[in-house]
Amino acid sequence: MKKPSFVETAKRVLKIEQQALLELEQFIDNNFVSACDLMMDCKGRVIVIGMGKSGHVGNKIAATLASTGTPSFFVHPGEASHGDLGMITADDVVLMLSNSGETGEVVGIIPIIKRIGAQVISMTGNDQSTMAQLADIHLCIKVSQEACPLGLAPTASTTATLAMGDALAVALLEARGFTADDFALSHPGGSLGKRLLLTLADIMHTKSDIPITPMGSSIKEALFEMSAKGLGMTAIVDEQGKLSGLFTDGDLRRVIEQKIDLHNDTIDSVMTICCTTAMPDMLAAEALNIMEKKRINGLIVIDNDNHPIGALNTQDLLRAGVL
Repeated sequence: MKKPSFVETAKRVLKIEQQALLELEQFIDNNFVSACDLMMDCKGRVIVIGMGKSGHVGNKIAATLASTGTPSFFVHPGEASHGDLGMITADDVVLMLSNSGETGEVVGIIPIIKRIGAQVISMTGNDQSTMAQLADIHLCIKVSQEACPLGLAPTASTTATLAMGDALAVALLEARGFTADDFALSHPGGSLGKRLLLTLADIMHTKSDIPITPMGSSIKEALFEMSAKGLGMTAIVDEQGKLSGLFTDGDLRRVIEQKIDLHNDTIDSVMTICCTTAMPDMLAAEALNIMEKKRINGLIVIDNDNHPIGALNTQDLLRAGVL
């Protein structure tokens, strides 16, 4: 018996599932719009219910909805029959998943859910199924064939279910005007949350750690301050402590090329006057964007009176998980 080609099998599976997604487009119709309207108007939560593979997909759909502005959670139909139906209220919308539309554990709790007063959206591959007939709104996810050669293991059908769930979540996201900042509020622990929520006040060096050199100081004195603070720059301040300019490692290279006297020439003559600054409430991600565009490695953070109150460089952004 000839050994099957793993590559050929994999490509066949992908083609079947691609075709399933193409076929799914025909079911984005008025029922889909009605489902979105119902979920948008929901005063409670979107409860996702499914058994077996549909349950695994349902968990993911619920998680996607919850993280994109539609409060949602998954309820296992078996547990629902043993007390978890108490999680569902009349203000909720219940999204029920089943490829056949005849899954006993799911169909069996529909009358109770309807009695509670929650509205039901079914997502099945058979618009004549029991679930489709009992639901307030039905979304069809019918596929012409499964990728499984036996036609038994849910493959293309679960892909279609997941894609329809994503379509609902993204449609609702856009309708709600959900922003990147909103997304970050539900993802504060990940790198995305850090990129979107951290401000410069959270990560900047402050007080005695800020490299500061008074105007009139020699270039050598400025270099000592830069070396001591280790940020590759120093803020130059006037007698009132206000920022007058900046001197960086890049400026030092230019100074050396010009053969300026490091011991006697003052920092005023070589500092960058119109330097880029930031405010403490600026998002770290925004600061990173500015630094990349201007090709600079550090920023001085100032208050409303132009006093340096912080400093940071790209290493600080890297340590904070922003870079």
